[in-house]
Amino acid sequence: MPQQQNLFSSRLPLDTGIPSPGGVPGDTRRKSRSPRWMQRIDLIIRVLVRLYLGLILIVLPWGHFWDESRWFVVFPTLAHIALSGAARGVVSGLGLLNIVIAVHDTIFYKES
Repeated sequence: MPQQQNLFSSRLPLDTGIPSPGGVPGDTRRKSRSPRWMQRIDLIIRVLVRLYLGLILIVLPWGHFWDESRWFVVFPTLAHIALSGAARGVVSGLGLLNIVIAVHDTIFYKES
């Protein structure tokens, strides 16, 4: 079997605009950053998604939708496990964790 040549060079030219790892002194390449407004939009979307997901995961296991799921008819073992208080607590705990992460991201947000 013939050996294939190396298709990619291990060296980058200096004018690519890609930041070098380690920040070598005298390197003239620019660091690419996204605009500030885009970073803020990203933060808002991430926080809103985590808050909504957290609220859904906290409330869903304790409502009637959880008790009347059709999956429990098909899989009775799953019903036994999912209807236990421990499983509901784990799902609600994941929801609470999502809310804590959203609040943490909001409080400790730093613009780069």
